[in-house]
Amino acid sequence: MTDRADPPVASDDALVWFTGVVREHSTALVRYFARRGPRQDAEDLAAEVFATAWRRRDDVPREAALPWLYRTAGFTLANHRRKLVDLPVEDVPERGERRVAEDPELSALFDDELRGALMSVGERDRRILLLHAWEGLDGEALAQVLGISRSGADAALSRARKRLREAWGERMSF
Repeated sequence: MTDRADPPVASDDALVWFTGVVREHSTALVRYFARRGPRQDAEDLAAEVFATAWRRRDDVPREAALPWLYRTAGFTLANHRRKLVDLPVEDVPERGERRVAEDPELSALFDDELRGALMSVGERDRRILLLHAWEGLDGEALAQVLGISRSGADAALSRARKRLREAWGERMSF
């Protein structure tokens, strides 16, 4: 009889797969966090995502590990930010009220007009646009990160682009 408290023994295949995932995607994850939060936390947050991936290795799609990692990274970053703010849930605003200069994700965008336009669209639209522009996600990968269908992700990206275009007027060049 085995003790339920003992962790499952990892197979050689699981170790090989996980080592490959870390080698292939660690730089992308560290960059993801460095663009969205304090740089000194980026490697620790990426390690936390990989620890989650190892614990939940049976849930990680073998053919689409990076979108799963990005989705997990989003949750990890949200948890990290909540730890930094002593604010009751009922007091959390629906829309972000941080100034652009205080948000590394937006301050990296050097164009004032684009930053202003991005701030005027909703948090979800901004997240979708930045996942697409910075992380290069679209189609099925974007759908997996957002936890929606492929057609839903395509529609969400299209709507986010439309809202950004409207906010930025006819000056948008991409």
